[in-house]
This record gives sequence, structure tokens and C-alpha cells, in this order.
Amino acid sequence: MKISRSTARCFSGLLLVLTLPFEVTAAEAPAALPQPPAQYSYDRALPLDGGQNFRDLGGYPTEDHRHVRWGLLFRSGSLHGFTPADFAYLKMLGLQMEVDFRSTQERAAEPTDWPTGQAPRILADDYDFAILGRHMTNLQDMTPDEVQAKMVEMYPVILDQFNGQYRRLFDQLLAGNAPLVFHCSAGRDRTGIAAALVLTALGVPRETVIQDYLLTNRYFQLAQVGPAAQTWGKIPPAMAKVMVSSARPSIEAVFKVIDGYPGGAKAYLRDRLGLDQLKIARLRALYTE
Repeated sequence: MKISRSTARCFSGLLLVLTLPFEVTAAEAPAALPQPPAQYSYDRALPLDGGQNFRDLGGYPTEDHRHVRWGLLFRSGSLHGFTPADFAYLKMLGLQMEVDFRSTQERAAEPTDWPTGQAPRILADDYDFAILGRHMTNLQDMTPDEVQAKMVEMYPVILDQFNGQYRRLFDQLLAGNAPLVFHCSAGRDRTGIAAALVLTALGVPRETVIQDYLLTNRYFQLAQVGPAAQTWGKIPPAMAKVMVSSARPSIEAVFKVIDGYPGGAKAYLRDRLGLDQLKIARLRALYTE
């Protein structure tokens, strides 16, 4: 898959306590919010009328007794539904980069109409949504448990298929291009794996990473998914519930791959995502405090 900057406006947790000397200059470090300011009035999900699962990854504790910095790392579903008030609110965040994991078809169907002068830089790949859909066929003939098993099978596939996009997400983070939002359509599968990778690299404990993934069950809004919602509306309710829920076995399937990699999580991050100790140290210097 090749990188394209869309002109359509459009993932053991790693138990590393690095002692490498590594400093980031004031000029390099993105300006972060020390905590969710009162004027933002959010716990984790931002109060956006047209937002879909738009959440701040700040505040999570790390294994080395630090915390992820607020106001720099955001995960989300589609940005298509933003209202003028939402755009005005988002202007406060000063977003520098949007990493869009959606397919070519998804981006065309639901572009983000950023106001003039407010659009961040956008990083997206062109690919056919069918590469995801082919893993979830004949749902009408399955039980809910079988559908869940399919979801568990699909997550390691996403981890592998989106490796290039996840590497480029880390490239942006290492370059200090933040505040940054990464997203797909629902903010659950592709985005959930990306968030698990980012939080793991920052040293957030495994259980905390899993709990962040499960928060989609609280914040996901089916009515705002767009074309995908039409597909889910054609399958039995019990199966649709599985399709739109974040289940622990799904994200655990991703960690099974990471833990099973020769050398474990540290080696996985190094070999599959290009994150050696110096880069891990830089990420932590930039995005934890």
C-alpha cells in the first residue's frame, strides 16, 4: 500500500523501564495539557456533538511511574459528523496530524470537511475495504459465539495487514507531529489495535491498555457509523451486538501475537515497528511525564 495525503479532506504490555539518557528539547516537545483543563470538561471522551468515540489517551499511568500526557494523543472513529461547534472546539486542541486508517471507499463516502485553515496534515493509504470484509462473510449462518470467534481471528490479521500504517503512525509520533488523532470508521478495530501499540510502547500496563480498548463499549455510537451501520442493520440483532462490541478476547488475540514473537513485546516493537530502545525512549520523553 502506498502513502497518499488525502486531498478529499479526509496496537506482556511492554514492561520496559529504560534508563537510557534521553532528552527532548523544549523546541521538540509538543505542548501538552498537564491534565484535562476545566474548560475542556471531559473525562476521556471529548464532548463533540458529531464525534464518534473521540478520546484522549492522556493520564494513563506507566510502569516507570509516569503518565501519558494529556492533549497530545487522540483516538477516534470517523470525523465526518463534526458540527461547526465541534470544529470550533477542536481548534483549541491545535491538531497537527490526522492519521486515517480508513479505506479508499470509506474516506470517499465520509470525508471530513475541515474549515479553511484548520485542517491538519493528513496521512492515509489507498486500499480496498474488501480486504477487511472478506474475513466476515456468511454471518447470517453463524451463532453469536461463532461471530465472536471470527472477530478474534480477524484481529491478528489486522495487526499484520496494517503494519505499514502503524509504522508510519509511529514515524509521525517520533517526529513530534502532535497533537495527533488516529482513527478509522468506528474507532474500535484498526484504531483499537493502534492505541494498544502506542500505549504499550509508552509503557502503559497491559490491563490498562485492555481497559482503554473496552471503553469503546461506552462511547461507540452505531448511528454515526454511516455505511457500515447499514450492513449491520441487515444481520440478526444478537450478531449485530457482537459486531459492534469491543470484546476482551479480540484485543488479547493481538497481545498473543506480540507475546509469542521471538523475544516478546520488546522484540516485536523493534522488529515489526522499527522501535529500538532509543526510539522507545524518545516516545516516552515526548508523550509521558
